[in-house]
Amino acid sequence: MADGRHDIPSFTEHTSADLVIERMGAAPDARLAEVMASVIRHLHEVVKEVEPTYEEWMAAIRFLTETGQKCDDKRQEFILLSDVLGVSMLVDAINTRRPEGATENTVLGPFHVDGAPDRDMGGTISEDGLGVPLVVGGRVTDCDGNPVAGAVIDTWQASHDGFYDVQQPGTQPEHNLRGVFRTGPDGRFTYKTVKPTFYGIPDDGPVGQLLHGLGRGNVRPAHLHYLVSAPGFETVTTHIFVHDDPHLPTDPVFGVKEGLIREFVFHDDAEKAASLGVENPFWTVETDFVLTPSSG
Repeated sequence: MADGRHDIPSFTEHTSADLVIERMGAAPDARLAEVMASVIRHLHEVVKEVEPTYEEWMAAIRFLTETGQKCDDKRQEFILLSDVLGVSMLVDAINTRRPEGATENTVLGPFHVDGAPDRDMGGTISEDGLGVPLVVGGRVTDCDGNPVAGAVIDTWQASHDGFYDVQQPGTQPEHNLRGVFRTGPDGRFTYKTVKPTFYGIPDDGPVGQLLHGLGRGNVRPAHLHYLVSAPGFETVTTHIFVHDDPHLPTDPVFGVKEGLIREFVFHDDAEKAASLGVENPFWTVETDFVLTPSSG
């Protein structure tokens, strides 16, 4: 302008979000612009509501920095943060709306790894043999009860004392309590493992400190993890939970659903144990997975 002044909108508490969003201009990615506009508006509203001090805002930045620094190829602290804030389950619920009777999704969790070994049907996923034996069986079907042949069942779990193999390198064998199975024409599957126990999610990082600071526990109820997939069907990411675990009501990642709780049955029967190829006493559990057709 001739008088040396510039027509620049003032950044104020009332205009902050609008100014940041307007600065985006003609974004080449319309979806990114849509998402970021919503994030910016909500984030600015949070700041206006809580009115953080400089010290509190820097503490928040340090928390996010430390969360990133805790991530590596064996541990994903940001997934853990998403889980304990309920965001993982919310995103999952939005993306897996399924008809009644279909197996429900729950959180993937931070301990899934690619490349788990293929196992023979009926074989064991326990590489060290530690723990009380558990025999798992069930079927993979469609919503009409028809068997799904060739379904891939990727399963993993914590050990009898509550640790995943990636948490104890050098103590547990690699790929301990992990395995991939493929169903036959009848859709059935069975394998051997050990009965899981409840365990604490990692609390040696910023997410654990946050949980304790909020007066929340960090103990997950005992469960088995599954990724179940088959051509033409939606992939199911789910757990099954031990029916009498005392921590079912307070799962810190909100993964428990009534339809995923299974009865684990105790057996003290040497003859039956021998027929199944496990030590006595042992446990059994049956769980079916019901898949829905993929939309793509």
